[in-house]
Amino acid sequence: MMTNITKIAAIGLAALAVAAAPAASQSWLEKGKSLLDNATKSAPGGTSSGASSLAVDEIAKGLKEALKVGTERVVSTVGQENGFNGNSEIHIPLPETLAKVQSTLRTVGASGLADDLELRLNRAAEAATPKAKEVFWQAISDMSLDDAKRIYDGPNDAATQYFRGKMSGPLADSMRPVVDSTLSDVGAIKAYDTMMGQYKSVPFVPDVKADLTKHVLDRSLDALFLYLGREEAAIRENPVKRSTALLQKVFGAGS
Repeated sequence: MMTNITKIAAIGLAALAVAAAPAASQSWLEKGKSLLDNATKSAPGGTSSGASSLAVDEIAKGLKEALKVGTERVVSTVGQENGFNGNSEIHIPLPETLAKVQSTLRTVGASGLADDLELRLNRAAEAATPKAKEVFWQAISDMSLDDAKRIYDGPNDAATQYFRGKMSGPLADSMRPVVDSTLSDVGAIKAYDTMMGQYKSVPFVPDVKADLTKHVLDRSLDALFLYLGREEAAIRENPVKRSTALLQKVFGAGS
């Protein structure tokens, strides 16, 4: 029978093998099968004895490292200056509850106050996002055989769905205090108070409120998982570009 570590390697290899481009995915699948066959057939009865040129535990470590490199890329992409603010796809707008405020200020020539707050919300997200890396990495380290099997049995974005289901709560808990402090540090709270003061000086406007922390958190998590799904597709097609010595050893140097 296959050992648990061999099963993990087999399932993990298969999970990352279903690529968007058929030719590339087939090559990746065959590479994984070949590595696994060499490891499991190195001893009588098909059980690995450690005599294979590439140990099964190295294959398993390579799989987790691929995911770690991928998630680090995601965090680095969006967690930098203008990672949110300069990206129209994930740029954080003002909360919907402040739409009336923004339109009212525009009529009195003070829309710059709303624009300033919007910029600062994006800066807060950019500053808080790096905190997510350690939470992602912990989840990868904790991934079990059953987790890997569910990813194998699931759709092409199964790893991303796994992370979203397992990590949304811990990610929010980890990032919330950072967002809170960062909103103050980047001047978002002051900008909000200034904007609302100007808004309330306009006669007969309705009262409005906004939870800036929740808004930034929700948008930040959406962006992280959007980019993680794309990174998963890249992993399937070209295992995280094989950018470390271990990945090159396990999966080849790549193209």
